[in-house]
Amino acid sequence: MKKVTVSSLLKMKADNEKIAALTAYDASFAKLFDEQNVDVLLIGDSLGMVLKGEDSTLGVSIDEIAYHTKCVANGVSRAFVVADMPFMSYASAQQAYSQAAVLMRAGASMVKLEGGDWLLDTISGLVQRSVPVCGHLGLTPQSVNVLGGFKVQGRSDEQANRLLADAKALEQAGVQMLVLECVPSSLAKRISETLSIPVIGIGAGVDTDGQILVMHDMLGISANYMPKFSKNYLSETGDIRGAVASYIAEVKAGLFPSSEHGFN
Repeated sequence: MKKVTVSSLLKMKADNEKIAALTAYDASFAKLFDEQNVDVLLIGDSLGMVLKGEDSTLGVSIDEIAYHTKCVANGVSRAFVVADMPFMSYASAQQAYSQAAVLMRAGASMVKLEGGDWLLDTISGLVQRSVPVCGHLGLTPQSVNVLGGFKVQGRSDEQANRLLADAKALEQAGVQMLVLECVPSSLAKRISETLSIPVIGIGAGVDTDGQILVMHDMLGISANYMPKFSKNYLSETGDIRGAVASYIAEVKAGLFPSSEHGFN
């Protein structure tokens, strides 16, 4: 199987082929997911919650992300590897450049940043310096204290128009993929149809170009709770490989997420 690249992800969008993504944090799971032909693996700052047992992502450091990125990259031969830039690791453009370099050297093929128009110059600078960037809009977990909790974003017309404008601006600045988290399904569809880059949803309905779940949620083993937008595939299959294969197949067929996993 050919290695997934930015170009092949763009072609998948153009060909209306759904993109299946999961988080991963170590070589063993990365290899297992890769063997099932997952398209994208994200080393998420979700590790703060699912690996460290914290109540937010804010305590994750760049060194922790780099360590887990190296582990995941060592287990992958096909999947595209994306690494989260953790909280306050890109507060300035210069800081973003140096911290992104750490993650690229660890094995990432792209870094992910949370935020809208305040990031445009930073994104342009990263791309100019040969660092591919994934954006992240909607519910941005690093902003949980500003948002007042883990809440659906974009329900009012004003919020929806702001998210659409931010998505367009991020694409113009150079992001080559966008994650939309916990936004109404109709808004996610609108944004996905507007952008030429792949839009990956989590709690954003079935009409995005692909889906991502935290692996612990997909397997039903998260320590805290099961999000509304997730599905326990392990309970249906009784086997981890079968669970991963079923998740990927349902994403590819447009069967996941169903309406029960989305927001109005």
